[in-house]
Amino acid sequence: MSSHETVLDRVRRGRFLIGDTWREPAGRRMFDIVTPSDETVFASVPCAAAEDIDAAVAAARHAFDEGPWPRTSPVERAAYLTRIADALEANSDIFGNIWTHEVGGLVGHAGHMVAVSAGIFRDYARLASEFPFIERHTPTAGGNVGLLIHEPVGVVGAIIPWNGPILMLASKLAPALLAGCTVVVKMSPEAPLEAVLLSEICQEIGLPPGVVNVLMADREESELLVRHEGVDKISFTGSSAVGQHVASICGARMARATLELGGKSAAVVLDDASIESVVQAVAPQVSMMGMQFCSALSRVVVPRHRHDQVVEGLAAALGTVRVGDPFDPATEMGPMSMRRQLARVEDFIASGKAEGLTLATGGGRPAGLNSGFYIEPTVFGDAPPTARVAREEIFGPVITVIPARDEEDAIAIANATEFGLNNSVFTADPERFMQVARRLRSGTVGHNAFRSDFGIAFGGFKRSGIGREGGRAGLMPYLESKTVIMDEEPAVL
Repeated sequence: MSSHETVLDRVRRGRFLIGDTWREPAGRRMFDIVTPSDETVFASVPCAAAEDIDAAVAAARHAFDEGPWPRTSPVERAAYLTRIADALEANSDIFGNIWTHEVGGLVGHAGHMVAVSAGIFRDYARLASEFPFIERHTPTAGGNVGLLIHEPVGVVGAIIPWNGPILMLASKLAPALLAGCTVVVKMSPEAPLEAVLLSEICQEIGLPPGVVNVLMADREESELLVRHEGVDKISFTGSSAVGQHVASICGARMARATLELGGKSAAVVLDDASIESVVQAVAPQVSMMGMQFCSALSRVVVPRHRHDQVVEGLAAALGTVRVGDPFDPATEMGPMSMRRQLARVEDFIASGKAEGLTLATGGGRPAGLNSGFYIEPTVFGDAPPTARVAREEIFGPVITVIPARDEEDAIAIANATEFGLNNSVFTADPERFMQVARRLRSGTVGHNAFRSDFGIAFGGFKRSGIGREGGRAGLMPYLESKTVIMDEEPAVL
């Protein structure tokens, strides 16, 4: 696998990995992958039909019910995770090239993305010898030996978004595989090729057939996977609106579900915070895929008397960001990932202007960039909490500064959202930070910085999702707990 052409050849030649076969699609529908920096077609990929979904679930079901994978030990499974991590690192440049072509991420950041993803596989491999898959308890209602056994949940449908495919693949595949589950991976048709490359890796390291199956599909076909009776659990990352629909389907048939959804996260600036630290934490987010990620700190809640300082600092920092070709190492922010995403961001900017907010910087197309899905980093000031740009998830480089009367008002503003994924608190006082952090309704709270940590746990409150990804908390959703009461313990468990 020396270049991205290997991946394109595999897509053209084999289409989907189902069982141990690169299968031709049942339908003829194709999806064009458009390079967002120049709007050229990078590749065309097939879209799965109902027959492909059925075949992939059948392969995963057979591998779980009759194959060796669930019956291997966690330590044996961990060895495969380590091999996957090694292969990810060995192919970092190829993954980076694909990522930048698919979604416009900065090619200079791709290596870090792959390194973090490989680290997730390694973290779960280490967990194999640390996690108590069998716990001993003293029975309280008869019997002499009590065991709490953590077993794989079964067949998992993993639905991957377009913005960070390899990271999302790692956060779902690693715990699922360690648990002993088999997986049907459903990729976004806009960004499927990283999973195709990972499919090749799974074959090359000798993962048993059917343990990992990969296809790409649009929403209608994806729903067939969510509804499929052969799937025991859905792990979904995407918008809150779609996540609610997924949850309703899973609830109707009692399928397990982990949902990592949207956010409208706040940087809560207290009156003793360094303005420089706020700017240094918030402004660089635009380099991270133009803030096309769910945990972005897109709201800055600041005391009224410090509002102008924060707006001026952010405007100065973002007004000099070099927007351009993501393949150029000097570029600091690339394009939006697709035309519809650019249109969405432009619509939000127009709404901010229409509502009379102060446009401190940005708001238009960068000069000299006549093709590609480009937009300037944008800062709005003097925003009421009710403004559309302050309430809804934009998924783009638009930061809204909201003045607050005092600390109590700032906490109330930060919590006055349907989301609860991520927040940060800026203060020089760690005790004060902890007091505010405990009152914020979000899955992560960072101190004086943007934070998220898949090594501990990542996920949200409210409409930002259900469950956690990463660490021990991210392994538990892929396990079922079984209580076993015995007269005496067998020689081998």
